[in-house]
Amino acid sequence: MKKIAVMTSGGDSPGMNAAIRSIVRYAVSKGLEVLGIMRGYAGLLEDDFVPLNFSDVGGIMEKGGTILRTARCEEFKVDNIRKEAYEILKKRGIEGLVVIGGDGSLNGATLIANESEVKVVGIPASIDNDIHGTDMCIGVDTCLNTVVENIQKLKDTASSHERAFIVETMGRNCGYIALVAGLTTGSEAIIIPEVKIDYQSLADKLLAGRKRGKVNSIVVVAEGAASAYTVARHLENKTGYETRVTILGHVQRGGSPTVFDRLLASRLGAAAVQNLMNGESDVMVGLQSSGIATMKLSEVLENKKELDLSLYELANTLS
Repeated sequence: MKKIAVMTSGGDSPGMNAAIRSIVRYAVSKGLEVLGIMRGYAGLLEDDFVPLNFSDVGGIMEKGGTILRTARCEEFKVDNIRKEAYEILKKRGIEGLVVIGGDGSLNGATLIANESEVKVVGIPASIDNDIHGTDMCIGVDTCLNTVVENIQKLKDTASSHERAFIVETMGRNCGYIALVAGLTTGSEAIIIPEVKIDYQSLADKLLAGRKRGKVNSIVVVAEGAASAYTVARHLENKTGYETRVTILGHVQRGGSPTVFDRLLASRLGAAAVQNLMNGESDVMVGLQSSGIATMKLSEVLENKKELDLSLYELANTLS
């Protein structure tokens, strides 16, 4: 193998740049040429490639986002359009490809691996931490630290005004962010897609907390479970408390990656290149029990990563 490419696709997550840096420098050190594909699958279809060497990736590890940028690309689902992409990869002499992203990106990766001669390795990067086959995805730790920092600040003002704050986090289909952030900030309640909402029990819990002398109440809700404004309206009606809503939004995706995410991204980037050099394809590299493991993409995509609901029970007990 002489030439590989790397792309970032789907939603960005902190640590993607650290993964790009690792892929480029590890590959170059092994005598490989590396090209970056701008804007994921959309850039691939537009033949938007840039050469990457040691100096090109200097100073990017501490930056959030991705220097290769990212975009959604519905067109890649069309068979004939994908064939155009494969012709571009062939014309460029690309023998191996590393795809950094979430489940949608990995679906595209397995299509390339199975429909072309290019060998493909995926790296899981998703702040929702919802990808099977890895204990942690790139970006999760940084996202959680951002959410926790903001909730702690809200607790200060909630105590000053004796109010209830409803904090909405990302998490369309997975409540991992809300669950872990709520547990580690001592929030009174956590609302996630995996557990049915009982507004009366939630209201009773907040009222019981007030009777114990609590001067603030924080409820963390994943966006896929309910609107924070809907939750606020129900709680105001049932408790009579004044509530305030904070939607954290895309601030959760940004920021300089934590040490954990930089280390994880660096390890996965090097492992991805090594897998390509070993002739592996249609696989994902991930973190399992502190080690780096390789798993077939078919197994990754066919299995749903289940949320550990024992953490939900623990949060309820401790709050």
